Amino acid sequence: MCTKEQIQRAMDEHGNMVLRLAYMYMRNQHDAEDVFQDVFIKLYEHMDRIQSEEHMKAWLIRVTVNVCKNKLKWFAYRNMDVYEEWAHFSTDYDDHFEVMSAVTSLPTKYREVVHLFYYEGYQTKEIAELLKKRESTVRSLLARAREMLKNKLKGEYDFA
Repeated sequence: MCTKEQIQRAMDEHGNMVLRLAYMYMRNQHDAEDVFQDVFIKLYEHMDRIQSEEHMKAWLIRVTVNVCKNKLKWFAYRNMDVYEEWAHFSTDYDDHFEVMSAVTSLPTKYREVVHLFYYEGYQTKEIAELLKKRESTVRSLLARAREMLKNKLKGEYDFA
């Protein structure tokens, strides 16, 4: 049986990661917070299956991705103004507003690999396992995402 302290510790250690990942999918703070809540309820229900700290982090990422995808399927997802949301969403990303805005504007399949690679520090092999994709697919998605970001941000950072 899972204790309140175990869930609180998991939220303290992995809560920011879950919230950031949910935000990358949902693109607004309120829906990301709903996902956060759903993920930790699921953790409470399945805590006995968690084998280690590393397993918990991977499990939380996988469940967050699945909850986000399910929510996006089941309700008419509204296209929120990213700039308005970033003004209310205080995270480590505040110093990189333009970059994060460009990342959140990417299609989901690119957004998720960029987030896991750059913000969570996973290697392509680990991302492939988490997302149930081939490693070569993950590398291709990252390459395409980088190219898209380069084109989006070119005007911002092209001083030549």
